[in-house]
Amino acid sequence: MNLVRWNPFRDMSILQNQMNRLFEDALHTWPTDSDGTSAWSPAADIYETDNDLVVQADLPGIDPQQIEVRVENNVLTIRGERRFEAKVERESFHRVERSYGTFSRSFTLATPVDSEKIQANYKNGVLNIALPKAEQARPKRIQIAATAA
Repeated sequence: MNLVRWNPFRDMSILQNQMNRLFEDALHTWPTDSDGTSAWSPAADIYETDNDLVVQADLPGIDPQQIEVRVENNVLTIRGERRFEAKVERESFHRVERSYGTFSRSFTLATPVDSEKIQANYKNGVLNIALPKAEQARPKRIQIAATAA
């Protein structure tokens, strides 16, 4: 049996994310621009390895050239636009459930990163961003010197 340390702030973070999603989803039903676009927010996962922070964002149907990734003052910002390029006239649609228009997501990074070595790639509709931790933020193993008693 593994013991797991309970972190109440993790539960609060999950609650905050769920509340944000609730309000974002509610806003999608409000009237949008005349061209049928609205602001939307792609889903993202962030995890940490020994050397990197990794962000994965779901951005299907978006031209990678329309995505901007920027890190400034330890804040990662992803911006872009999903364009509505209908090959069928708008009046012919029965449902339009996918979100179109501009988006912007910003994440405050918990760990300082080396902005010169950030790598991003886009494959199968998923944007993967590897943010290498700054040298001072990486874990270091300290050797203990033992002396004979």
